[in-house]
Amino acid sequence: MSQAEKQTLGFQTEVKQLLHLMVHSLYSNREIFLRELISNASDACDKLRFEAVQQSDLLSEDAELRVRVSFDAQAGTVTIDDNGIGMNREEVIANLGTIARSGTGEFLKQLTGDQKQDASLIGQFGVGFYSAFIVADEVEVETRRAGEAHDQGVRWTSRGEGEFTIEPVEKATRGTRITLHLKEDAKEFADGFRLRHIIRTYSDHIGLPIELPVEQQAEDDQEPTEAWEVVNKASALWTRPKSDISQEDYEEFYKHISHDFEAPLTWAHNKVEGKQEYTSLLYVPKRAPFDLYNRDAPKGLKLYVQRVFILDNAEQFLPLYLRFVKGVIDSADLPLNISREILQQSPLTDSIKSALTKRVLDMLEKLAKNKPEEYASFWAEFGEVLKEGPSEDPSNREKIAGLLRFDSTHDDGGKKAVALKDYVERMKEGQDKIYYLVGDSLSQLKSSPHLEGFRKKGLEVLLLSDRIDEWLMSHLHEFDGKSFVDVAREGADLTELDSEEEKKAQEEAAEEKKALVERLSKALESRVSEVRVSTHLTESPAVLMIGQGDLGPQMRKILEAAGQQAPDSKPVLDINPSHPLIARLEAEADDSRFGELAGIVCDQAALAAGQALEEPGEFVRRLNRLLLEMSQ
Repeated sequence: MSQAEKQTLGFQTEVKQLLHLMVHSLYSNREIFLRELISNASDACDKLRFEAVQQSDLLSEDAELRVRVSFDAQAGTVTIDDNGIGMNREEVIANLGTIARSGTGEFLKQLTGDQKQDASLIGQFGVGFYSAFIVADEVEVETRRAGEAHDQGVRWTSRGEGEFTIEPVEKATRGTRITLHLKEDAKEFADGFRLRHIIRTYSDHIGLPIELPVEQQAEDDQEPTEAWEVVNKASALWTRPKSDISQEDYEEFYKHISHDFEAPLTWAHNKVEGKQEYTSLLYVPKRAPFDLYNRDAPKGLKLYVQRVFILDNAEQFLPLYLRFVKGVIDSADLPLNISREILQQSPLTDSIKSALTKRVLDMLEKLAKNKPEEYASFWAEFGEVLKEGPSEDPSNREKIAGLLRFDSTHDDGGKKAVALKDYVERMKEGQDKIYYLVGDSLSQLKSSPHLEGFRKKGLEVLLLSDRIDEWLMSHLHEFDGKSFVDVAREGADLTELDSEEEKKAQEEAAEEKKALVERLSKALESRVSEVRVSTHLTESPAVLMIGQGDLGPQMRKILEAAGQQAPDSKPVLDINPSHPLIARLEAEADDSRFGELAGIVCDQAALAAGQALEEPGEFVRRLNRLLLEMSQ
């Protein structure tokens, strides 16, 4: 297709769905459209600044970057005009006709029809251009890429009804001009006072001039001439003194860089001087984006060097487990022509990354201490990602551990989140370990026989049901000098807290059941590595314990889901010497029937631990035979 041809094309299916939502007033606040379009224009100017570092002639025709917003009340139009990077024909088709971002399908699955929730999702997805159709029944875009000839301009037009036209056009200036032909019920926006108010409310923080026309009456009855007035502060917000920035300014700047429609949960603004010089403004969002667990999704901070935009998603300045953090870093020490590859090899980058990581962790620590309810909200959204930290960032392991929250057997009036600091403060006299139990669900964990002895002694146990928890605990060895112990694993011994009388009774029970243990070991030799007399079961007949060096059920599932074979292992069977079922088993003289009963006891222990049986059909047959015998 040559540049000289006009063409009508259909929108990508996903764009059609978005347009339908936009046209039906998805955004509850219609004036948001102007913020989104100004934000895009600002980004286009930033990108031109970056390319001009290598090609200074790109700025030759107009070195003063700006965004202009104008209106025609009679025609019912609003125009947003920037002199930024602009687009060529291929870029127009790619950027305005499709959503060229991974995870589109997952994003669309999350749309529910709930206006507030869907607006938030669309903001996080970064498709703000389409918000133009909230107020316009037709949108016209004229654009020319910087460095290209005047006759290489492109005009894009659409009514948001499934297709768009694209054609060549002469454009004297570089950049992009978007003209909105307003709907009848949106003509109110073709008003200078209204536009000025919206710009100052939502875009005051933009770091380049946003101009509105000012009519000036010419002398001698000549036609009035048009001049432009800057209506925003036009200075990069992060470069201004904190005392000059209001809470509203910080919140609107966050919305600008994140395309989120909610205010952030918290933020930190810092300027570092001395050996290294840089300014950072870091935000923690209120809600997780839909692609948070897609490790390939765009992430990172906006990088500026001496206020010149360099990268949109500079992921080198924060570890992956803090990928939810949004913000800006502006360095005075990095070279203007820095690339992603150079960033990865730069000692300065490593130093800044270390400092910013600590700053984010300090910010979360402060939030947890001063606003526990807000931290609980943060944990519900981002806790599972933060649990990746102890493995990825060993140098901050203790600090991250202090931010973790867990369910627990402790009855604290319904609170779910238990901090390790609180657990340690509640430890019993003589207790020097932090006990935990991993499983697939909280309800399964609460009814686990592994907890029986701990309940009897009043010992708190952390209940870990997130899919990442077993992997987390393999990297979290201690906290505040107290080691972690998995109560479902061999070696979780409570004898150190037992009285002398209890220890003596346990030794006697082990000796008394020695013959039964040997008999069970032989009957179950293909299924368990060892049979022992339990020191902590109080209600259940038996429990399966994981071997010290063996994988637990969560890690096995993760490996199997990844197509890897988990190493073979056998659990340890602990029996309760005082349970009637064990007494019945001990009294059984018939070896065949003994084997049947032993198999049922072992299967029950597996089920109680939340494990799937290797031969569920055989378990049912054994149980049925037993029930039939009892009925005779």
